[in-house]
Amino acid sequence: MSFENALHEQRAKPSAFHLELRPDNIGVITIDVPGEKVNTLKAEFIEQINDVLLKAQQLTTLEGLVILSGKPDSFIAGADITMIAACKSAKEAETLAKKGQSTLAQIAAFPVPVVAAIHGACLGGGLELALACHSRVCSLDDKTALGLPEVQLGLLPGSGGTQRLPRLIGASKALDMILTGRHIRARQALRMGLVDDAVPQSILLQTAIERVKQGWKSRRTLPWQERLLNGPLGRSLLFSIVRKKTLEKTHGNYPAAERIIQVVRTGLDQGSGSGYEAEARAFGELAMSPQSGALRSLFFASTALKKERGGDAPPRELRRVGVLGGGLMGGGIACVTATRGGLPVRIKDVNEQGINHALKYTWDLLGKRVRSKRMRPAERQKQMMLISGSTDYSGFERVDIVVEAVFEEITLKQQMVADIEQYAAPHTVFASNTSSLPIGQIAAKAARPQQVIGLHYFSPVDKMPLVEVIPHATTSEETIATTVALAHKQGKTAIVVADRAGFYVNRILAPYINEAARCLLEGEPIESLDKALVDFGFPVGPIMLLDEVGIDVGTKIIPILTAELGPRFAAPAAFDAVLNDGRKGRKNGRGFYLYPAEGKSRQKRKNADSSIYPLLGITAKAHLQPAVITQRCVMMMLNEAARCLDEGVIRSARDGDIGAVFGIGFPPFLGGPFRYMDELGAEKVVKTLQYLQQQYGENFAPCERLLRMAQQGERFYPQGS
Repeated sequence: MSFENALHEQRAKPSAFHLELRPDNIGVITIDVPGEKVNTLKAEFIEQINDVLLKAQQLTTLEGLVILSGKPDSFIAGADITMIAACKSAKEAETLAKKGQSTLAQIAAFPVPVVAAIHGACLGGGLELALACHSRVCSLDDKTALGLPEVQLGLLPGSGGTQRLPRLIGASKALDMILTGRHIRARQALRMGLVDDAVPQSILLQTAIERVKQGWKSRRTLPWQERLLNGPLGRSLLFSIVRKKTLEKTHGNYPAAERIIQVVRTGLDQGSGSGYEAEARAFGELAMSPQSGALRSLFFASTALKKERGGDAPPRELRRVGVLGGGLMGGGIACVTATRGGLPVRIKDVNEQGINHALKYTWDLLGKRVRSKRMRPAERQKQMMLISGSTDYSGFERVDIVVEAVFEEITLKQQMVADIEQYAAPHTVFASNTSSLPIGQIAAKAARPQQVIGLHYFSPVDKMPLVEVIPHATTSEETIATTVALAHKQGKTAIVVADRAGFYVNRILAPYINEAARCLLEGEPIESLDKALVDFGFPVGPIMLLDEVGIDVGTKIIPILTAELGPRFAAPAAFDAVLNDGRKGRKNGRGFYLYPAEGKSRQKRKNADSSIYPLLGITAKAHLQPAVITQRCVMMMLNEAARCLDEGVIRSARDGDIGAVFGIGFPPFLGGPFRYMDELGAEKVVKTLQYLQQQYGENFAPCERLLRMAQQGERFYPQGS
């Protein structure tokens, strides 16, 4: 569908904007997109907004307008980003932005006061619409959140947000909001001047109406710090600092961040007219950038995954959840189940200390929200009451699914299966949080193997968005669907993967880390290795990641991979010396990096532990080009990802991309391993692997899938998708 058609095809459909004139001559515009759970702004709404504003202007007795949502829990969740896919050029996307700017300018120039009454999500284009109003009132509800998250899609706010927000709350706060895309809660929004009042939802509309009746109000004066930064010297200093900090985070890989800074600066230096022009032009160019295309593909993929069951049968209803093990993983699993899923959780551990440890995990996490005023103490208490614990199986007869998070020991896990089959209900699903053990083996002695499945979380559980759902040969479709349903309730993105060694994420991670280890053994310093991969776009380098995951954990997975998949997974023998020296990484304060003792000043940048070099029998000296380090490590990961797809370890390239980005931080701006291989082209990937094979050995031999794709000119995704 062309951009022009998108603007006009729904002209005959019911409008999402309804105007009602109250007896007191206050007009109320209700936004309610037909057939949708939440309001999102679509291209055709430009005409609908223009129509409703024209009707309002024709009301001669009109004293003001209130704009609110007809949806129960959202104001406007953002713009429908499929609009961008309809644009075939930067010029079309720029035109889309200009139309949005023009429409919201009508609200800003409306002859009577316009107040936005905000409840629920007010994000992206929704906040830009609210910013165009003369005043904003929001509800104090936990569901209310304001933000401009466009940067997360490789874009910038394109309907005036980069110009109105700095003038409303000051340049420094505005830049922070737009560059991070973070959500602002009601009380914080009030403190920073983003809204003019924050009240209980029950009186939101009445408060907005009263504000309209108060007539025009002078604009709030910015705090003195923001006024100081608005002077020539302060502004120059601010933008210099922001640009430097942004580059430290993005490493130049996210062009939207740099364009946001430029556009905000243009508006402040040259006036809003130039600012709007720069905003629309930048929006158009960014919309066509490969980085935005990749980030949008991830957004669509994760959205689609959240709607999928994972199995062909409907899931069982989930009312209660059991967790075996009160350690770091068990505590994290209990936490997300209760706080995000709202489900009662019963924890079983061998002693009270384990249960207390698990409870403390949630208490500490919720405590941060209470201290930052994002949660009331009463709400924390309510959520804590969902979690209980015991050293026996009392209460487990009522749970619908049990997540096991005990030590990685096959006989122990088999015993857990037997216990659950004895003490839980006949329908209870047993989900093992294992990172390495075959699910088929865990289920080998089960009376009901069809109800045994793998559910692999990533640490820390409350932050990592991915889970791998791993059915074995006889796992039922209902069990798969029920497990995926639990993951969704916990706020996780779930991919279903095959019961093969390492599953998917650890399987593609192992050769990547092994190759970094080989570079280290060639004498390349730890810092330069990690820096090369961070500059490429990973959140942390491979050596630091090994410290974070745990060196001992890595050494447990590698032999399993090597035994099932061959010698290409074998870690360099010299690395045995690291574990033999008692180094487990961050968990015991001894790894490849130095970890100062508690209480001592912690440096922002971690330093490598130089005593590791003589342990490995090397003298460290930077000699490899960063591009060479990156190529060696990343190509190992790409080759293994292609193998996983070919062997059916993952169901699709889409799942493989989501797994790599959400599981190990593969650079999101590249869209994942499969999008990246499509961008490079299979022929180039194969040629690079063959070159590395000649230079560094048979581990780089391209897999059959890539050789075939290169020969036939195939892609993982259809062209233009």
